[in-house]
Amino acid sequence: MMGAQQVALIVLNWNGRADTLACLESVSRIPGGAHRVIVADNGSSDGSVAAIRQAFPLVELIENAANLGYAGGNNTAIRHALDAGAEFVLLLNNDTIVDPGIVEAFVDAARRMPQAGVFGAKIYFHADPQRLWYAGGYWDAKTLSFNEHGAGQLDRGQYDQLTETEWVIGCAMFVRAEVFREVGLLEPSFFLNNEEVDFCSRVRRAGYTCAYVPQARLWHKVSVSFGGEDSPLKEYFSARNRLLWAQRNAPAGVRWRIYVRSASGLMRRYGRALLGCTVTGALTPKSWWWAVRAAFADPRNRAAAMGLRDFWLRRFGDCPAEVRALARQWAARQAQRAAPVASQPG
Repeated sequence: MMGAQQVALIVLNWNGRADTLACLESVSRIPGGAHRVIVADNGSSDGSVAAIRQAFPLVELIENAANLGYAGGNNTAIRHALDAGAEFVLLLNNDTIVDPGIVEAFVDAARRMPQAGVFGAKIYFHADPQRLWYAGGYWDAKTLSFNEHGAGQLDRGQYDQLTETEWVIGCAMFVRAEVFREVGLLEPSFFLNNEEVDFCSRVRRAGYTCAYVPQARLWHKVSVSFGGEDSPLKEYFSARNRLLWAQRNAPAGVRWRIYVRSASGLMRRYGRALLGCTVTGALTPKSWWWAVRAAFADPRNRAAAMGLRDFWLRRFGDCPAEVRALARQWAARQAQRAAPVASQPG
């Protein structure tokens, strides 16, 4: 195995104290304690910085003055690692728990696949430790989307082959330092979501391949950064950044198909509400108007619409404050629905 100091592990934190401490605890079990471990903090206000310093005094802590997003926050730490002479950089989401052999598996794969520039892990759901979340990624030309091999399947060894893959998911990306120097760092315009597919697209255009490494394993608390799989925050960034990826990377024909499909997808959201009026027989102008209002009142629909709007208005980086307000509103509704109904006194 290569010298431990040649690998820099980077964990990004933004108000995720408990998750980050748990992630760092798992990282501390990686053999060879001389690995450089860097935490990039995006201006947290939850006591994360003090807690990390106390629990892990040997961790290098970079304090960004504000929330720079996934790309911007990681980029500060990547620059630091490259300046310090790292030959490889491992980017980890703070809501992951790693297997102790993850670094050794990645370094071995890099030795075996010298043409590969980016490497991804076998990733499981943290809440269901034998169920796969990612076992390599591919572009689906039919749905015009990036998908994961093995998603939702129980791991029975069906994805145990070291192989090339079309893209690597961002919660665990192992990257050669030379790749960052050649193709550049992560694109901050995305802020959150799709930075990894943009990066992998650039890496492949530069002549490298991407690789899936099944011996490198970790467990992911899925969509913690978004507040849930269906949250308005995810709807906004997914809607906007899908178009941004297409603009930056897709051939003209594919790009325009993605533009059209994104617009028609939003129309279908409202169409389903209108269809509900026809099913109930309440097909009147007034009922249609109320159905449209109800559909637009859904925080997820509103966030998706704002994402499309902001792409065409060239508004990138962080989302508008209204989207985060919608996310809080949606989370409160979900919590209320999940709360047990209090029993009535007899």
